[in-house]
Amino acid sequence: MSDPFERKIYKARLTPHRSMTPHAFYLFILIFCLGQVLFALPFFFMGAWPVAGFMGLDALGLYFAFRLSFRAARSHETLDLTPLELVFAQIGARGQRREWRFNPSWVRLKQTVHEEFGTERVELVSRGESVEIGAFLGPDQKAELARNLTRALIDARMGARFG
Repeated sequence: MSDPFERKIYKARLTPHRSMTPHAFYLFILIFCLGQVLFALPFFFMGAWPVAGFMGLDALGLYFAFRLSFRAARSHETLDLTPLELVFAQIGARGQRREWRFNPSWVRLKQTVHEEFGTERVELVSRGESVEIGAFLGPDQKAELARNLTRALIDARMGARFG
């Protein structure tokens, strides 16, 4: 039988949204490069070869911009809540980790809501320390995160369940 104090009440992994999968990216870059070649050929044959070279630089720049975006997408945040502890961690794109530990009985969830734009900010606050969670999420996702985490914190404050 598992320890009731170690039972996970809430667990979440928050990741930035990326609208393009790696497969879609390679397909897009292939089509883009083919289009660039088709547009560059007439300039090349007219003797304006530098135009073709600059069009190649455009494709290269686009490729590297997407690669940087995919690397940044490796960053994420995790929330792990047990009856005794809430652990919030931010993991960067290179694997660097920052971690905050809170007592569920004393942590407060602070939400900043704009009447027109929705939930703008969700923070964990305890002992004067404040940390924003899910900064990269959209307003609806932040509101859902706040609802779910509030319910889980209420459950954690009720204590461990034996039996």
